[in-house]
Amino acid sequence: MSSRRLGYLLKHANLRLAGLTGPALEPYGIDGREFAVLTVLGGPGPLSQLAVAQRLGIDRTTMVALLDALEGKRLVARRPHPDDRRKNVVELTERGRDTLEGATRVVDEAERAFLSSLPEGDARRLRELLERVV
Repeated sequence: MSSRRLGYLLKHANLRLAGLTGPALEPYGIDGREFAVLTVLGGPGPLSQLAVAQRLGIDRTTMVALLDALEGKRLVARRPHPDDRRKNVVELTERGRDTLEGATRVVDEAERAFLSSLPEGDARRLRELLERVV
């Protein structure tokens, strides 16, 4: 039965989660991929475009397009790396930090809704197991 296959289950779980997070992010003018970029950039220290792409497992061309879009929305700013002018450092703007803060709240709510059919211990365990697999 294909509905018991791991690939099927993961795909449809992801579609269901995206169905909750996508609409939640709409008021912030970003999608799930852009949220992921903002989340990585919200960590400690400025990062190069390449470092962000590597952390997210995104190819360089796609990363450039994502950053172009986020820069156009005034959520990130790029500048030359102080030690290597061939690289760009990417940082959140103030608007980007505000967007990330609000978007994180609504994504957290969407994830809670997604996991609401599970007892709390099972939801926590699912996260732990997925972290181990990833």
